[in-house]
Amino acid sequence: MVLQFKNLKCGVIVKVKICGITNIEDALLAEQLGADAIGFIFYKPSKRYISPGDAKLISQKLSPFTLKVGVFVNETADDINRVASEVKLNLIQLHGNEKPELISSLVLPAIKSFRISEVFDFSILNKYPAMSFLFDTFSKDEFGGTGKSFDWNMIPSTIREKSIIAGGITSANVEEIITKINPYAIDVSSSLEESPGKKNSNKMTNLFKIINQSRSK
Repeated sequence: MVLQFKNLKCGVIVKVKICGITNIEDALLAEQLGADAIGFIFYKPSKRYISPGDAKLISQKLSPFTLKVGVFVNETADDINRVASEVKLNLIQLHGNEKPELISSLVLPAIKSFRISEVFDFSILNKYPAMSFLFDTFSKDEFGGTGKSFDWNMIPSTIREKSIIAGGITSANVEEIITKINPYAIDVSSSLEESPGKKNSNKMTNLFKIINQSRSK
């Protein structure tokens, strides 16, 4: 199933997911500024890990029109489905080395993430039909949240308008991504932080100012 965000305004160029949410203040600010989705990371080694219980409390205070996305790394379908049910997620994001066979066992639509290096083979996407794809920067040490970008021009033009881009997105380069790459959505996390798991309100506001300007064109 292809990912659908809430903002259906004609002329909208890019949807926005703010990931690595660990507290209600950041979640509400993201929603207020115009985020289409927020992401909870359920990968315990992550510096932005949040427990399902805490994520549930945040989720309950958000608008039903804001998508709640759970980020998982190499978990079993049973564990993913259990957390999805507890937190009342809308979408699942698979950010590890998950096999295509896992998808059919999930209770919610899923986004499959791929970490892009210079030698990434985009033909692997054919093994994951009818899904949304998120492209992040490859790191041998981390599964995401590196704050580093990759060469967005590597993304084949035929799939750019359906793709989600993550990795090193800031107010300084978001306009370039929107105008030159034109992805379906962007996913922003560590570049908006003042410390791991805590967003900086000024960085968030500045990012959305640029994004919302593009939405109004």
